[in-house]
Amino acid sequence: MSVVQLEPARDTWDDRTMTQMLTLARSRSAEDRQRLLLKVTGLCEAAAPPPNVAPLLSDIFLTLAAQAERDIRLALAERIADAEWAPPALVNMLALDEIDIARPVIAASPLLKDADLIRLLIEATLEHQIAVARRPRLSGPVCDAIVDRGEAVTMTALASNRTADIGEAAMRRLVDQSRRIAGLRAPLTRHPRLNEALAQQLYQWVGQALRQSIGERFRIDDAHLNAAVQQAAAVAVGAPEWRGAPAGRLAENRERVEMERRLVDKLQAAGQLRPGLLVRALREQRFELFEQALAALGGFSDAQVYHAVRAPTAEPLYLACIAVGVDKAVFASVLVEVRKLSGGLPGEGGWTATPMNAHSASRAFRQMMENPVIV
Repeated sequence: MSVVQLEPARDTWDDRTMTQMLTLARSRSAEDRQRLLLKVTGLCEAAAPPPNVAPLLSDIFLTLAAQAERDIRLALAERIADAEWAPPALVNMLALDEIDIARPVIAASPLLKDADLIRLLIEATLEHQIAVARRPRLSGPVCDAIVDRGEAVTMTALASNRTADIGEAAMRRLVDQSRRIAGLRAPLTRHPRLNEALAQQLYQWVGQALRQSIGERFRIDDAHLNAAVQQAAAVAVGAPEWRGAPAGRLAENRERVEMERRLVDKLQAAGQLRPGLLVRALREQRFELFEQALAALGGFSDAQVYHAVRAPTAEPLYLACIAVGVDKAVFASVLVEVRKLSGGLPGEGGWTATPMNAHSASRAFRQMMENPVIV
């Protein structure tokens, strides 16, 4: 059943009109309920009901909502969603209705108080809870109640609500939860309540794209940030931290390393050093040339490249390659060749092809290599 377009009522708030409305409310006819919706809504929108008819008006609305078809309840919810004059009991009834009817009321009604919203978190469906978490300008106590319940999708909706009054303690708990709930990470990096201290904590378990976003938003000390990342990585893989770079290569490799270094120096001096040399070196199984060329192209030290190749995950090597201009689509094949020539290193941990430019990738790589973890 479809509800006709609501039109302004010509009636006024008098005894005759009230009697007519009450009669219509008691009728079992769908047409009468629709007429009642037209009359009551139009009256209320034209002028706030006088105090002496408020109790009767509430009865009329509650009777209408209890008996009305879905289309009428939906139209009613949409019309009274932001109304100050609506009976609170009716607003609460509609807020507990099926989600399509409840959603506009939950989102906008000024008559829903904190206690009403917390009741929805406890009694209503998960969809209702998400609607509460998305409500504009959500108060601190309701935010705390959402975090207390610990429901992943509801907390993610809250983290995406930039107008929510999330207190520092609740924000800290959301950041803690983001370690296990990946969906929280992106909205938290953009939330206006995220501060620098929490950003440093969040940085430890987000991907490179979000690290770039955090780094651009906050002026966080790179060394401090890197130490946190390396500590988290060491815990994750159970690997010891390296206490310093190796003094040099093994004696049997020194001659070959020097030969490749001289070639790289000549190419660089002639302006002919290109990222394509990395792929060619691997195809020719000249691993020392690959390492020397990668270091020269990126302005990296030998130790940084050495550690990147021997890291517990391929992420540092990915960053180094992107920093020198290797195409993201090519890196997977580069990684296969590197592992063939280095005994399976870097480790089998994952890497993510994130949309980073060369500058951001270089910055992230240098952060990681300040205190590298290798297997």
